[in-house]
This record gives sequence, C-alpha cells and structure tokens, in this order.
Amino acid sequence: MMSANSSWLGCRPRLRPSTAALGLLLALLLAGRAVAAEQAPPSAELRERVRDALVAAGSFNDRFDAQVWLTDMAGRLGRQVPDEQTRLRILTTAHQEATRVGLPPEMVLAVIDVESAFNPYAVSSAGAQGLMQVMPFWREELGRRRLVDIEDNLLMGCTILRYYYDMEKGNWTRALARYNGSLGRTEYPNKVFDRLRRRWFQH
Repeated sequence: MMSANSSWLGCRPRLRPSTAALGLLLALLLAGRAVAAEQAPPSAELRERVRDALVAAGSFNDRFDAQVWLTDMAGRLGRQVPDEQTRLRILTTAHQEATRVGLPPEMVLAVIDVESAFNPYAVSSAGAQGLMQVMPFWREELGRRRLVDIEDNLLMGCTILRYYYDMEKGNWTRALARYNGSLGRTEYPNKVFDRLRRRWFQH
C-alpha cells in the first residue's frame, strides 16, 4: 500500500505532455455505471479554485517531451480504452491537469481507474459523472461545463482532489476518503492505493 503522507509527491520528475493530442476528436459509444463518489457540496474556497482553474486552463506551455510517459501509460491502459486517440487524449489531459495542481499523474490515473474504469460516460448510483465521477452540482455551479467531457471532468476532478489533499494536510487516506464521500472509512483509499501500486506506479 502507498504511504498516506505527502512524501510521494516529489519522488519522480514532472513531465508535461504534448498539447497536440488535445485537439483530437472523440466519438465514444460507451455507457456504464461506476462506484458512487458523493463529494460534499463545494465551499466558497473550492468554488473559487475551480473557477480559477477554468480561466487558466488554456495557458500551459509545452516545454517538455512527455512521449516516454505517454507511451508507457498507454501500454498499461491497453485494451480498456481500445481507441488509440481517445487513450492518448485521456492520458495527456490527466497528466496536464494533475501537473497543474501538483498531484502525481499516476495517482490521478488510479482514481480514474477505480471511479469509472476510464469510461468518460460513466454515471454512478449517486449521479456522479465522467472519468473522475464529479457530482452534478458542479454542472449547476459552472453552467456550460459538461461533466462527461474529458477535459472539463479532469480539470474539475483534479482541482477538487487537490483541495481535499490540502485540507487534510497531505494525508492521502483522508483526502481520498473525502473525495469519495467516505471520510472515516478506509475501503476506498485502500482500493486506490492498491490500484496505484499494481498498475500505475513507476518504479
């Protein structure tokens, strides 16, 4: 199991993806249901963080070649997302949004894996939607944003997860439990840690 403290954040160099993949068109016909993730209604501070992220979303500089990371992770994702362009779009956006907020991209992939199994159209029994299972009240808060859109969903999901990580002062177990709406229980964090260790952690 991964440690619940903050030390893992700095264990590997940060890479930024090529932005060329962000222009690829998507046509998925997937549908499904995912693990319920009933996040608490947003505080004023969290609303402000997400709005700031939306404004800054297009301002990234492509300074580093992330081809090695993308190739590695695309191989691990494999047949779970059979379309190569969609696979690259998800990985590129996940890396970009995780790096933007200072989270390990591999942790974000583990959360997506548990939450939606990489199905952008997944809907939970609680009504959470998309790759990171963002609750519907975010659509009401942010209007035009589509919860099943890959870029919007990962932007919001990563911002929310970082907010809980900061709230819990680097305690991943509590941050993940808050994200899932299960604070005080360890089943969900342990599942994410296990998925991270077995599938996404770079040795």
